[in-house]
Amino acid sequence: MTDRIDVVISGAGPNGLLVAGELALAGVRPVVLEQLPGPSAELKANGIVGQANRVLDLRGLYQTLSGVDQAPEPMAGYIFAGMQVPFVDVADNPMYGMLIQQPQVVRQLVDWVQGLGVEIRWGHELTDFEQVPDGVVLTVSSAEGGYQLPATYLVGADGGRSPVRKKAGIEFPGLTTEVVARVAHVSLPERLRSSDGGLNVPGIGRIPFGHNRFDGGVLIYAEFQPGRSMVGTIEYGSILPDDAPELTVDELRESVKRVVGAGLPLEPPNWPGPHALRRINGQNTRQAAQYRTGNVFLVGDAAHVHSAMGGPGLNLGMQDAMNLGWKLAAAVQGWAPEGLLDSYHGERWPAGQRVMMHSMAQAALMAAGPEVTALRTLFGELLATPDGSAHIAGVLSGSDVRYDVGDEHRLSGYFVPDFVLDDGRRIAQLLHSGRPLLLDLSGGYRDVVDGRRDRLDVVEATVADRPAAALLIRPDGYVAWAADEFDGTGLRAALDRWFGPEAEDAALSA
Repeated sequence: MTDRIDVVISGAGPNGLLVAGELALAGVRPVVLEQLPGPSAELKANGIVGQANRVLDLRGLYQTLSGVDQAPEPMAGYIFAGMQVPFVDVADNPMYGMLIQQPQVVRQLVDWVQGLGVEIRWGHELTDFEQVPDGVVLTVSSAEGGYQLPATYLVGADGGRSPVRKKAGIEFPGLTTEVVARVAHVSLPERLRSSDGGLNVPGIGRIPFGHNRFDGGVLIYAEFQPGRSMVGTIEYGSILPDDAPELTVDELRESVKRVVGAGLPLEPPNWPGPHALRRINGQNTRQAAQYRTGNVFLVGDAAHVHSAMGGPGLNLGMQDAMNLGWKLAAAVQGWAPEGLLDSYHGERWPAGQRVMMHSMAQAALMAAGPEVTALRTLFGELLATPDGSAHIAGVLSGSDVRYDVGDEHRLSGYFVPDFVLDDGRRIAQLLHSGRPLLLDLSGGYRDVVDGRRDRLDVVEATVADRPAAALLIRPDGYVAWAADEFDGTGLRAALDRWFGPEAEDAALSA
C-alpha cells in the first residue's frame, strides 16, 4: 500500500481536471485516475455557454481555450427550446459562449493541470473503495497490476453512470423520458448548405441552425466547423430495446424522414475523425440525492444528468468543480471552518435542480401537438420582451443562482460582477491565483484581515462608480460579503464563516 494521497479524483474529464487544478493552485497535489489510456477524444459538448466562461476567466483559462486575449463577450442572443432569444436589450447580459469541442477542452486542461504538478494516471481504473475513519481506501487496476491507494478524500467525476456514486450507495432519483435522440457527423451535398449556417431540406425548405420542431419530432442541424455538418433527431413516445444495434447513418437517415416527412441525402463523413455517432435511448433526468457522503464527493454528470438541449452540462459541472476545489483544499490544509465541506451540497444541489427544471421545460416545449404550438407562440412573445429575455438569460447562464452566504448585501451570494479598476485591472485578473480576495475600494480594511494573510489576498484600489466599499470574494468567484461603508464586524464574521479563524486563534485551538 502506498502513502496516503490527500485527494484522489476518478475521471479526467473537464470537471475532474478543473477540480485537480483548483487543488493544485491551493498547494494540494491530487492524483487523477483515468481508465482511458489518454485524453478522451469523444465528441460530447461543442461549446461552453453561460457563466462557466467567466469561471474559466478567473484563472486565465478562458483566454487559453478560446485563443483570444480578452475578457468573455456576452452573446447577442441564444436559443430556448429552439426559439430565438434576443439579449441586446438585457442590461449586464450574463450569457456568454465559447465555440469549442470537448476533446480540445480536455487536452488543454490536461496541459494546465500537469503544468501545476498534478499526476494523472492514465489507464488506471478505480474498481472499488471502502470508507474508513478519516479517509477512503481505493482499489485500482491497471495494465501493471492492481493496487490499494489510501486517500483522505475521493471525488467522483466519472460520468452519468458513475461507479463512484453507485459504490458509495448514493441514490440517483429522477425520471426517464421515452425519447430517442440521434446525432452524427455527416456529409451533405453543398447545394443544401446555406451560407448563413442553415440547411435546405428538399420538399420542406430552409431550416436554421439548431433545434427545429416538426410534428414528427425535432431535427437538429449544426456546422460547428466549416464543411463538417452535424445532423440529429429527437423522436418522442418510444424507446428502442436494450439490445438495439449501434447507430448507423442509415438509421439516422430513416429517422430524419420520419421527423420531417422528407428525406435528406446523408452520407458518412468524408473528413478525418473523430466523428460523432451516438444515440441516447431514453432521456434521463436524474440528480444524486446527496453530493457528499463521508469523504466522497460527486461533481458534474456523476451528480446530475439531464437533456443536452441548450448545452447546460459543462456550465453546471464546471461550477460544481470550482465550488468544491477550494473547499477541499481548505480541509486538507486544516483551516476549513465547520460546515464548509457540507456547503458544497447545500449550494450546488439547488443549482442542479434549476438546470433540470429548464432542460425539462425546453423538452416539453419541443413536443408535438397543437397545444404545444400555442404554448410556444405565447412563450415566444414573452421571450421577445426585455424582462422575458433577461429572465431566460439568467436561467440559462446560471447567474440567477444566489448562495446563502449569511450576508444580505445586494451583491452577496452572487457571482462577482466584472469591472475594471482605475489602474486597468479586471476583477478576474485578481483571482488568477485561486486564493480568496478582499477587494478594498475605500481603504481601512487592511488591519481586519492581518491574521489571515496566509490564505487571503488583499487588494486596495479605486474605481469610478464603485459597486461597494469592499467585497470579500471566494476563490470560486462568489461574493461572501460586501459593504457600502466600513463594517469591520461584518467582515470578521464573514472571514470566520468562510476562511476559518485567524492564525493565532487556530494555533490556540489546535
